[in-house]
Amino acid sequence: MRIPTTRCFAIVPAAGSGSRMRSEQPKQYLSLLGQPLIRHTLAALCASPVIDRVYVVLSVGDQEWDRHDWTSFGNRLVPLFCGGASRADSVLNGLRAIADDTSESDWVLVHDAARPCLAPWHIENLVRELIHDEVGGILAVPVADTLKQADSHQHIAATVPRDGLWQAQTPQMFRYVMLKRALESARNVTDEASAIEAMGLRPRLVRGDPTNLKVTYPLDLHLAEWILQHREEAS
Repeated sequence: MRIPTTRCFAIVPAAGSGSRMRSEQPKQYLSLLGQPLIRHTLAALCASPVIDRVYVVLSVGDQEWDRHDWTSFGNRLVPLFCGGASRADSVLNGLRAIADDTSESDWVLVHDAARPCLAPWHIENLVRELIHDEVGGILAVPVADTLKQADSHQHIAATVPRDGLWQAQTPQMFRYVMLKRALESARNVTDEASAIEAMGLRPRLVRGDPTNLKVTYPLDLHLAEWILQHREEAS
């Protein structure tokens, strides 16, 4: 894939604790194939020729980062110890921290630290589809399962039609200035696209695939191992 003339940067918010993993260690540092989970995530981003630099946003009190060797990534990886109380806060703090290194028209790809199975084609497809888009967009997959809405007693209250429903993934790709303004206006959002939507804009959906899985529960760690192992075997 030809590298676009407009620069692309990646921000990886990694200041959370990952409480649903039932582990005292932050989720991003759990072992995955003998390495910290986040290393697989950062390796995929740093290896992409379309991304100029990768910024990982860590909590101010992160004591685990310096226990690992990140020198193989060179100056393509920059840690920022400015994480906030929420994902939106961390991303916004990261955007503010890199203001001197970016221009308003540069693209920013925000990617979950806990999506270690990001593949080169995920990044390339996203950038190819969005590099000339006016708004930007996200990787996502159409919902395949039947959806049930629960009542307060965990009984089925309704079946939700799945037509037109997509499950959001990351990276989510938007212009620096647009994303910064959106997050400054809408802080209580769970992803960047929601902040952009709150501005009245309509991000584009770029089809990904289920292998770009987010590690949320303990079983997900085993699924991620399987995906990475078999991807290596296939290649």
